[in-house]
Amino acid sequence: MSDTPADFFASVKERMSQTAFFTGIGAEMLGGENGKMRVRLPYGPHLVGDPDTGVVHGGVITGLLDHACGMAVGAALREHRPFATLDLRIDYMKAAKPHEDIFVEAECLKITHEIAFARGIAYQESREAPIAIATGNFMMTSTPFPQKQEG
Repeated sequence: MSDTPADFFASVKERMSQTAFFTGIGAEMLGGENGKMRVRLPYGPHLVGDPDTGVVHGGVITGLLDHACGMAVGAALREHRPFATLDLRIDYMKAAKPHEDIFVEAECLKITHEIAFARGIAYQESREAPIAIATGNFMMTSTPFPQKQEG
C-alpha cells in the first residue's frame, strides 16, 4: 500500500530533518512543498570558521545547501528512493554576517530516470542579496525502497 502524496511528503520532511548533519548544526525546516524546501540555520558559535570575525564557516553553508537541495529532490520523488550528490557547484557571493540566521531555499528542477537536478540559494536579509547559490545533480543509487507493510 502506497502513501498518499501528503503522507509521502511528510515522511520525506521527517526523515531529512532528522539527519545527523541537520540536527548537529542546529538547522530547522521552515516548510516546503512538492519539490521545494526552506530551512533556517540559527547562528551559533559552533558554526564559526574564523573566531576573529565570527563568520560562519563556508563548509557549513556548502553542507546546508547540499542538504536542502537533497531535501527538495526527496520531496519531488513519488516514492522513497536512495540518491546521492553527484555534482555540486557553489558560487559564494559574500561572507555571511556574524550573529545572524542563514536561510536556504532549494528547488528540484527536474528528475530523469537516473539524475535529479536542483538549485538552492543561501541568504540572510533577502534573496536578492545571496551569500551563496548552488546547483546540484543527484544520482539515483538503486531501486525504490520497499513499501512499509501494515500490521
